[in-house]
Amino acid sequence: MQTLNEREVGVMFWSDRDRLDEIKSLGVRCGQLGIPGSEDLGHHFVEDWKKALADEQFTVVTVIAAYNGESYADIPTVERTVGFIPRESRDERVRRTLELSDFAAALGVKSIGCHIGFVPEDKKNEDYVAVRDIVRQICDHAAKHGQTFALETGQEPAQVLLSFFKDVDRRNLGINFDPANMILYGTGDPIEALGVLGPHVISVHAKDGDWPPKDKPGALGSERPLGKGAVGMERFVRKLKEVGFKGPLNIEREAENQEERIRDMREAVPYLRGIIELAAHEC
Repeated sequence: MQTLNEREVGVMFWSDRDRLDEIKSLGVRCGQLGIPGSEDLGHHFVEDWKKALADEQFTVVTVIAAYNGESYADIPTVERTVGFIPRESRDERVRRTLELSDFAAALGVKSIGCHIGFVPEDKKNEDYVAVRDIVRQICDHAAKHGQTFALETGQEPAQVLLSFFKDVDRRNLGINFDPANMILYGTGDPIEALGVLGPHVISVHAKDGDWPPKDKPGALGSERPLGKGAVGMERFVRKLKEVGFKGPLNIEREAENQEERIRDMREAVPYLRGIIELAAHEC
């Protein structure tokens, strides 16, 4: 396993849409691997990824779960379909997450993560209790592999996520901080949120976006190429340094057009490196 630099630039990529050699050609040597719910996590899949990672000398720092039936069309759809909130799919998604933990362990990856969905603020709400207990179950399973489990930010304000985090009460629970998601969902300033959640952040997405339109209730904001949205990447990187985060910054870009997506990530790599280097030399 290669040693990574402090705040090294990586990318978020997907098993079903990205070739590892193309991802490495962006000029990175680490990243987060997303696995859609449709992938068969059997023996051949494991062995293929072991070989590919060894051949390319590439380090996966987190395996991220996505689930069948999820949609990010707008906020009401996210509330209805994403993570562990939908009751009809909970058992299937828990099983899938435990399988994903086993898959990550087979690759030697020490962290898994996902969106758990909109967590109710009321701790007595039955969905809150159910999701809390699910997260505890996943943490306990991951701990057997020496893994952390990261909750992705965005669908609730930082203080709500922090309260839930503390209620779960598992030492291997962490936060995958995505600054753009705070903006896309309209849940708060990402820099302020990072100040609240910083001690628990174990992985990071470098993603940008604009706030939701005020004249369209329930709409999500728009994702943008890195540096062209409302996050303020210079502020974000300085804040990461301030809170003591030293892990990789994984560029995430979701676009319908794959050519556009790869182009935007390719341009984002040197842009983000420049910001990181500048922050490193600031007093």
